[in-house]
Amino acid sequence: MSNEKYVIRAGETTHDEYNLDVTPEKAGWEWSSLRVVGVTAGASVEIPGGEADYLVLPLEGGCVVEAEGKKYEVAGRESVFTDITDYVYIPRNTDVRLSSPAGGRFSLPGAKATKDLPLRYCPRNEVQVGLRGAGPASRQVNNYALGNDLETSHLLATEVLTPGGNWSSYPPHKHDEHNDVERVLEEIYYYEVRRGDNETEGFALQRIYPSPGHDIDVCTEVRDGDVVVMPYGYHGPSVAAPGYDLYYLNVMAGPAEDSVWLMTDDPHHTWVRQTWETQEVDPRLPMTKTS
Repeated sequence: MSNEKYVIRAGETTHDEYNLDVTPEKAGWEWSSLRVVGVTAGASVEIPGGEADYLVLPLEGGCVVEAEGKKYEVAGRESVFTDITDYVYIPRNTDVRLSSPAGGRFSLPGAKATKDLPLRYCPRNEVQVGLRGAGPASRQVNNYALGNDLETSHLLATEVLTPGGNWSSYPPHKHDEHNDVERVLEEIYYYEVRRGDNETEGFALQRIYPSPGHDIDVCTEVRDGDVVVMPYGYHGPSVAAPGYDLYYLNVMAGPAEDSVWLMTDDPHHTWVRQTWETQEVDPRLPMTKTS
């Protein structure tokens, strides 16, 4: 089992204002990164530009983003379990000042960039919200930099909300080859777990296993704030424990210049998709406001 190599526990990379800082070096690869910055009420954080482009994507609270002489007020949201959010795209080599009048937590999903693109505010109505799967494999997907109008260099970013007891990232799939139906994409999963009755802490399960030519073996319990990095292999399912709704932010990037998400199912399990035709989508979905 290779859990220790690919699982990053909450707090392991905390420093300064950053609750989480998964660099490409920490993940052991080249492209994908993720930071989560905490800002206290009325405070600000200076984020220096670098070789990555990224999103300022609120997890909790709203913020003001200042860069290139422009100022954007981002309404944000109360929680990842209550709403989608507006956000800002930050090009590479761009210094940012991030402030929050009421305080909050803000994710910075990023990827090494190979071209310069314009700074851009993205309203919430550009987020592509959809329901995927059916029955116990039902989940909600919120696309922020995937399948919508936002152009990035290599970055793909999406959120998945899974009601307690359901299986997500299922059937297991991979994206570790470059061909007509697949792209090489390094992927980060960042998890938040909604607390249960009496504010009890919840958990979920994550599996990754070998794909042709790629040896990996992860089977782990994940809790609020944990991260799993997935350089290759079949990944899935992500299983939300009954009673505990699961959120995860997916950050993906790779060498291809077309910035598309192409994957292939594990052929042993792809038949499961056919069963969705005779099942209803979980009535607990959508879990958040969608517009």
